[in-house]
Amino acid sequence: MSDIVNGAVEKLNEKMAGSDFVGTAKFDIVGEGSVFVDSDGARAGDDDAEVTMSADADTFVSILAGETDPTSAFMTGKLTVDGDMGMAMQLAQALS
Repeated sequence: MSDIVNGAVEKLNEKMAGSDFVGTAKFDIVGEGSVFVDSDGARAGDDDAEVTMSADADTFVSILAGETDPTSAFMTGKLTVDGDMGMAMQLAQALS
């Protein structure tokens, strides 16, 4: 498992502590691996999810660091969303 995926799992778990996210989501970090998120938190994994968000490692790290707005990344094509857009928006709220 890559350092990017390990760091993402740690950061997502910090951000989601105490959130009320209900559902499943997957972050596909191109060339690095996948992070699965559900109501129990984040973990490395490639399970089926209600929504899959894909981005390169630089974009994903920038989003987690708060340097890049996920909506802006989506609108400029740096982040793609496949599946339930409402679930993606719910996750964005849980992470903010």
